Amino acid sequence: MLLRQMAVALLFNGNHEVLFLQKKTEAKFLSGHLVPVGGHLEENEINDPQKACLREIEEETGLTSNSINDLSLRYILHRVKDDREIRIQYIFTGKVAAGSRLLESEEGRLEWVGCGGLEQHSVTASTREVLGHYLVTGIHNKLVYTGSMHSVRGEPRVQWAILQDWEGQVKR
Repeated sequence: MLLRQMAVALLFNGNHEVLFLQKKTEAKFLSGHLVPVGGHLEENEINDPQKACLREIEEETGLTSNSINDLSLRYILHRVKDDREIRIQYIFTGKVAAGSRLLESEEGRLEWVGCGGLEQHSVTASTREVLGHYLVTGIHNKLVYTGSMHSVRGEPRVQWAILQDWEGQVKR
């Protein structure tokens, strides 16, 4: 199986909206979908997904690390695609500084979307699952969650767990 790694960001503004990229209908990957800012890790970023995330943010929005506060890894999502590919997605959250200027990219149109407004957009199941968990649970803490996508009665779901160092928890 192939291994593909991606890094994306759920970037929020002061109005509790999330920045999404509306992919062009002729895009090769997820055409017509509303997706978080991000993309695939380059070979030199395999051991540093945050570096990849920052690169993708700048490429797709024009925002630099100086325009983003509290960018932190919050989710690691695993899934199998077409029984040929294992996908690992690193999901970061952050806040866009007030007054930051967005630049459009060739990949699509940037759009701020209210957290309750996703049902009227074409978004992936993984985006719905991650954002849903974040708004109910993740927003209240700084934990990192790991999840595995699976099907429940034909519907995509994620089984979440807290990612932690078990060695510090072992009684001796």
